[in-house]
Amino acid sequence: MNQKSQSIAFEKAPFLIGAASVAGSKEAEGPLGKLFDMTNQDDLFGAKTWEEAESNMQREACILALGKAHKKPEDVRFLFGGDLLRQGIATSMGIEALHIPMFGLYGACSTSGEALALAAMSTAAGYGDCMLAVTSSHFGSAEKEFRFPLGYASQRPLSAHWTVTGSGAFLVGTEKSHVRIGGVTVGKIVDYGLKDSQNMGACMAPAAMDTIVQNFKDFGRTAADYDRIVTGDLGYVGQDIMFDLLERKGYDIRTKHVDCGMTIFDQKSQDTHAGGSGCGCAAVTLSSYILPKIRKGEWKRVLFVPTGALMSTVSFNEGASVPGIAHGIVLEHVN
Repeated sequence: MNQKSQSIAFEKAPFLIGAASVAGSKEAEGPLGKLFDMTNQDDLFGAKTWEEAESNMQREACILALGKAHKKPEDVRFLFGGDLLRQGIATSMGIEALHIPMFGLYGACSTSGEALALAAMSTAAGYGDCMLAVTSSHFGSAEKEFRFPLGYASQRPLSAHWTVTGSGAFLVGTEKSHVRIGGVTVGKIVDYGLKDSQNMGACMAPAAMDTIVQNFKDFGRTAADYDRIVTGDLGYVGQDIMFDLLERKGYDIRTKHVDCGMTIFDQKSQDTHAGGSGCGCAAVTLSSYILPKIRKGEWKRVLFVPTGALMSTVSFNEGASVPGIAHGIVLEHVN
């Protein structure tokens, strides 16, 4: 692999040795509801605030992933985690009790990809035999952070997404399993100058296109080399834009594409407009829906591309554009 490329092909590929998903009530009512490891009809998860609830979800997801892999917190070398809240408080307060050395991340809704990439790179480099990657989002905390308090009852445009209440945790290590991380494509920040925070699909679509094309070039592949190409949360609006942008580059992935934001909810019956979003969207869909198919060999090779809109309340209020980023994770079935 050329040092100037954006990708890494691992000589000793690390494995995904455990994964867990925790989701809220609306997610439990969706198409993937029965696949999650834990759901709760109380979206506060026994807490007094939305933020504390998100921390509780992360902690539960980590504990579940560790238990499924028969690991203890002290078996984990490093933890890579992040969320959408200021200073990453959902992660720092959620995993505090685990006492695992941690790196706090922010990649917006692409954080699951960033965490998995860093965990895989650290494992492949020999810095440890077991790493933990975790992320989360919560509808209540995200609405309060980025848009309006829920009691404001603002009207959402059709291009808006519904933030997923959920957390996904993943153990990456040297212990062999049926899913390995064959390589990663690290995304670049792509900014087309869009400023509509209520249309994040449009803001993220160029970054998704850029990472997918770069992955094809770096690995010498086409869409035919993947059973599925999975984006994080482009939704119905962003998907169409990404398809158009890819066609201009000479690629057509329509028959291979899956979007987590379009999969996790039923758009019509659940009134989620453009689809699901948030750090938890791609994470819980990967854990509950995508990984089982790879483990069973139904999908032999998947390109997982979680997408993120890199905005904050400060940048939005100051009229800045909303750049996007997407990281590519190559997931492969192992007999």
